[in-house]
Formats: sequence, C-alpha cells, structure tokens
Amino acid sequence: MIDTVLVPENTVVSAKGDGPYVDLSDASSRVFLLTLEISRIIEQESLEVSIRGSVDGATWGAKPVVTFPQKFYCGQSPLLLDLTAHPEVKFVRAHWEVARWGRGTETPMFEFNLRLKEIPADVLREASAEAKTLI
Repeated sequence: MIDTVLVPENTVVSAKGDGPYVDLSDASSRVFLLTLEISRIIEQESLEVSIRGSVDGATWGAKPVVTFPQKFYCGQSPLLLDLTAHPEVKFVRAHWEVARWGRGTETPMFEFNLRLKEIPADVLREASAEAKTLI
C-alpha cells in the first residue's frame, strides 16, 4: 500500500514549482487520498496545488488529473485522486502556483506539505456498497 509524501513538511515556496515524482506502479488500487496542509502564509495571497500525471516519469501531461480549490488560509484539505479513468498514468507529482496582491512585499510565501495515501480496494468496495444502499 502506498503512503508517501508529494511535498515534504515545512516546504516553503514563493514561486510556482513542482515536487518530486512518485511511482504508482505497485499500487493495488487506483484511488488515493491527498491531504494538503498549509501551516504558514502571509495575507493577501493564494495557493493552487494540482497533480500532474505521467506515463514514463519524464513527460508530464499539460492538464492536471486533479486540482485542489484555490487556498488562502492555513488548514488541512483532503481530496480524492481517482486514476481509474487514467490507466496510463504510472507516475504523479505535485505542481503549485502562487499569487500575491495588495500592500507590502509582492513575493508570496506559503509553508505547506502534501501526502498521498492509497485507499485499499476492500475499503472502496465497502464504501461503494454502502453508497448504493443510500440511493
């Protein structure tokens, strides 16, 4: 089961960038839980984090496979990454964009981290069965 870091704790960014890639070839499931945690910011700025996919770990898709809503505050945000519709994706990495406006310095500053955890197939089956009973 894959449980790894896409952006390490205490990562401070002031410009757009990319994290290291993670190989998902050994995953038994194609569904993952992403947890974005922003621990420090300055006022009047935004952070947008997306996940890009790759077949070979060298060439990355122009469009993200999933994107968090824009963030403006500290806190934790979960998001499902469902790659069942993207069977060709073997590698993923985080990409972030930052922006700042208003008074003071024009340089944005975010401290954040991002985790990726595989959701086991049996948990997905159980959740799917439970969801069907609610419909």
